[in-house]
Amino acid sequence: MSTDPALRIDVVEPHDGAAAGELLTVRRAAFVTEAQRYGDPNIPPLTQTLEELRTDLGRADVVTLGAWQGHRLVGSVRVELEGDRATLGRLAVVPDLQGTGIGTQLLMAVLQYLPEQTQEVWVFTGKDSTQNLSLYATQGFEHAYDQHTGELTYAYLKKILGEEAAPGAEPALQ
Repeated sequence: MSTDPALRIDVVEPHDGAAAGELLTVRRAAFVTEAQRYGDPNIPPLTQTLEELRTDLGRADVVTLGAWQGHRLVGSVRVELEGDRATLGRLAVVPDLQGTGIGTQLLMAVLQYLPEQTQEVWVFTGKDSTQNLSLYATQGFEHAYDQHTGELTYAYLKKILGEEAAPGAEPALQ
């Protein structure tokens, strides 16, 4: 499912108990830097329990994709589906492989798993997470609004599916 032949991207199955534990570990490792950036060790990816994650994996309106190199889970993204909208969250890549294109490949792979009626894809990240914001912008996401939650400010970005790219711009994900 991915452009890197050594990387396999597929759905994390809810009945695979080992995958849930690996997924929790990958997310926690990946989000430590976000927690440090914002001085908040209680961000949801770090406080979610294994049982909560298993429940989330079993939801009919959520698709979680994993990226594997061999038998190692090296990244993931969560997609919540609601009507004609998909919301991406918890895009995570293990720290030793961040910046190698795995996050981009996960973003590109998401589109293959969206229902046909999906018209817009949303994502959010911390407003000060410049690397994340840059990644989303290169994939055609545009800033829509900011939301303040306690001490944190989240930037919400959206991508309308099927829109033509502007002349001279990178092609839109389709």
